[in-house]
Amino acid sequence: MLVKVLVVDDSGFFRRRVSEILSADPNIQVIGTATNGREAIDQALALKPDVITMDYEMPMMDGITAVRNIMQRCPTPVLMFSSLTHEGARVTLDALEAGAVDFLPKNFEDISRNPERVKQLLCEKIHTIARTNRRSFSPPPVVAPAPAVPAKPALRPGTSPSTLSRPAAAPSPAPVSAAAPKRKAYKLVAIGTSTGGPVALQRVLTQLPSNFPAPIVLIQHMPAAFTKAFAERLDKLCRISVKEAEDGDVLRPGLALLAPGGKQMMVDARGVVRILPGDERLNYKPCVDITFGSVAKSYNDKVLAVVLTGMGADGREGARLLKQSGSQVWAQDEASCVIYGMPMAIVKANLADGIYPLDEIGRHLAETCI
Repeated sequence: MLVKVLVVDDSGFFRRRVSEILSADPNIQVIGTATNGREAIDQALALKPDVITMDYEMPMMDGITAVRNIMQRCPTPVLMFSSLTHEGARVTLDALEAGAVDFLPKNFEDISRNPERVKQLLCEKIHTIARTNRRSFSPPPVVAPAPAVPAKPALRPGTSPSTLSRPAAAPSPAPVSAAAPKRKAYKLVAIGTSTGGPVALQRVLTQLPSNFPAPIVLIQHMPAAFTKAFAERLDKLCRISVKEAEDGDVLRPGLALLAPGGKQMMVDARGVVRILPGDERLNYKPCVDITFGSVAKSYNDKVLAVVLTGMGADGREGARLLKQSGSQVWAQDEASCVIYGMPMAIVKANLADGIYPLDEIGRHLAETCI
């Protein structure tokens, strides 16, 4: 399939290099370029590309505003280019919330020094997001704390998050799938995801009450520079507490620990988190299989694992170990996935105990875990 691409960037050098890299792939055609957000909207409407690459800092109109307008007027998969800084991470997360599908680091030195690797990564991303599910592009509902509720206090050692004040939960949508599974006292909820995961995790976790009874571990394929900013964003939006995991952290009810980018996260039988260096032999850092495998060994049948949107099959072998230990595994359904890869791998391997739309998963978690 020929993928038609619109390249948007205010840097002439970057537009040319991206266009050259993409045009070298016989299955990709660059059909236009734009120098700012306003041009991007006009070109998207006129050319109807399959994929748009988008810078976020541009004159006239920034990339985030452009993405938001494009999603309203002509929903199109957008790949953002981002700087690997805390501010770059924050802006990229804003773009993903606005409707962008995925992102790549914007590094001029890499383009100059390692063009083959950059070409491979960029073309792979373009082909992947060209296959995304456009029905999943609608931005997530904004969950803001009620003004009358005081700010969330810091979690102190020995303090249960269930005692901390949070705003009341938003009403749950009416169920549209099978009834929720039977209630059980799980010792841990483990959630793995990749492409489309930042928005998916936000939708799931914002549905959980402040007194959610189980600890949570989150494994999102994401660069090291991004996970801290992502954890901070989730912590502000959610009623539970969320933080980037550190070596030695202890699992607590109502606390979600996000695996740090570039590293691996494991959990021992005492509920102590171990953060290990990222193994270069592994494709994913963090890797869902690694974390799922460790919790299968430590918690046997007391784990509820959830696999959300993402390409590839990371999580399948870890889910197999969890099933062998007697734990439960849920998968996000195809219709609500941005990329139906990781959940599909679970379903095809007959490892899924439940298959649910994204917007039902948080409600089912809240109703199932006791």
